[in-house]
Amino acid sequence: MDGIGNMDVTAAILSEPDGPFTIEQLTVEQPRAGEVLVRIVAAGMCHTDAAVRSRDLPTPLPVVLGHEGAGVVEAVGAGVTKVAPGDHVVITVNSCGQCDQCLSGHPSICDMIFPLNFAGSRLDGSHALCGHEGLNDQFFGQSSFATRSLAHERNVIKVTKEVPLELLGPLACGIQTGAGSVISGLRVKAGESFVVFGSGAVGLSAVMGAHVCGAAIIIAVDINPSRLELARELGATHVINGRTEDVVARIMEITGKGIHHSLDTTGNLAVIQSAIDCLRPGGVCGILGASPPGAALALPVGPFMSMSKTLRGIVEGDVVPEIFIPQMIALYQQGRFPFDKLIKFYELDQINQALEDSEKGVTVKPVIKMPA
Repeated sequence: MDGIGNMDVTAAILSEPDGPFTIEQLTVEQPRAGEVLVRIVAAGMCHTDAAVRSRDLPTPLPVVLGHEGAGVVEAVGAGVTKVAPGDHVVITVNSCGQCDQCLSGHPSICDMIFPLNFAGSRLDGSHALCGHEGLNDQFFGQSSFATRSLAHERNVIKVTKEVPLELLGPLACGIQTGAGSVISGLRVKAGESFVVFGSGAVGLSAVMGAHVCGAAIIIAVDINPSRLELARELGATHVINGRTEDVVARIMEITGKGIHHSLDTTGNLAVIQSAIDCLRPGGVCGILGASPPGAALALPVGPFMSMSKTLRGIVEGDVVPEIFIPQMIALYQQGRFPFDKLIKFYELDQINQALEDSEKGVTVKPVIKMPA
């Protein structure tokens, strides 16, 4: 702690596009009104972190990333009543809580989603972290690749102390996105059919979500045999290797007349087209993968309309995290949502290895454990 009450922080800083993370010593301010200081136990690594590194997202550099934090509240700012020091929390996407989308239960499309999560500072332009020239922070209102995070009452979710905190960070984004897209976004019903394209952390979480919903047919599509094997373990009734099989023909063979619900996690336009083509009449396709800037589908309007198909975008699972994250934890405690099978732990000084393993497909969901 320094003379003005700032707390010491060890953090991973990304300084250059496609560059490595460096571990540095910083300080973090005490919480202002509405803010919450969290000692981070562990933080998941997500594709969105990699998207900033590759400059597919415009968050300014240098920056402390990390947006799937889990930890223990150390202090709260004026007016905070939702949590108190000692509480266990998961830190999720930030939102304003006041716009029409937030008030109607869709905080992932909040009017302020970009400035609150990607601008690299508080809304007034100030920063919580100090000690590195030009440093940006407040990524997803948290920047949790650090031993301490200054988050907000709005995006901290109090969780049970009965489940190890180091497991829970990925529920804040990747796993929430996959499972939420099935349970809340697509609203898959018992007895219906579902296919997910892409069996990474998000896709496998969707498989688990479909299993929780009681879907009768759950199909996972990927080109990685080990991921397909894991999908079977997590509840897929069928798996399809997109490299060696005609995916749409195989789905039609399995279902007879097409799928009720499809979900694309890849952002690949050809794959999205397959996700649409395999729908039965009245079927719904959800898309959540990051496509290249300017990417556009050539959608045959007549057949799409005449078969009453639906194509919809889904962000962060279209859930209310305050409700959905505790629900996922309860399902995990019941043995119905084994998301821990996706996780591999890395120490903070192994963060570059975690990123490499994730990009190569060696690890489904890396989680960075913070030094005590």
